[in-house]
Amino acid sequence: MSKIKDQELDLHDAYMIGADLRNVNLRGANLSGANLSGANLTGADLHGADLRGANLSSANLRRANLIDANLERADLSRAYLGGADLSKADLSKADLKSANLFTANLSIANLSGADLSGANLSNAKLGNVNLSSANLSSANLSRAYLGGADLSKADLSKADLKSANLFTANLSIANLSGANLSGAYLSGAHLRGADLEGAIMDDPQEERKS
Repeated sequence: MSKIKDQELDLHDAYMIGADLRNVNLRGANLSGANLSGANLTGADLHGADLRGANLSSANLRRANLIDANLERADLSRAYLGGADLSKADLSKADLKSANLFTANLSIANLSGADLSGANLSNAKLGNVNLSSANLSSANLSRAYLGGADLSKADLSKADLKSANLFTANLSIANLSGANLSGAYLSGAHLRGADLEGAIMDDPQEERKS
């Protein structure tokens, strides 16, 4: 399958449950509405692919190239995306519940309205990402880079943001109730109207003493 190279490949609504697509070249392919649940797409090249509404639940997308891919409203629940490159991808309103995005690159991606509840985003690159109105409740964002990210109106309740970099991030009207912000870098972050009830934060006085 690694020899598939037709950029005009039309696989919309295709049924590929559990397919072995390791290292396949599907750059620019039309996979909108395709069922790829449980598929192995390790190292696959999906740069600029159309995956709108595709079912990628429980799929393995480790180290996959998804730069500029359109994943609007796609189902990526429980998918493994460790080390994947999703920079500039459109993931608006996508379902990423319990997905594993450890060390993934989501820089400048659009995740507005996406559901990332319970997702693992530890050590992920999320610089200038759009996460406005996204659901990140109970998500693991420890040590993630979120510089310049738009998290306005996002639900970060009970999220783990330990040692996360939130430099100049927009957290206005965000729900941070019960979130763990210990060690987080919040210089220049906008927190106007944010709900911080029960949030764990470093004591500024303790920081000055150290």
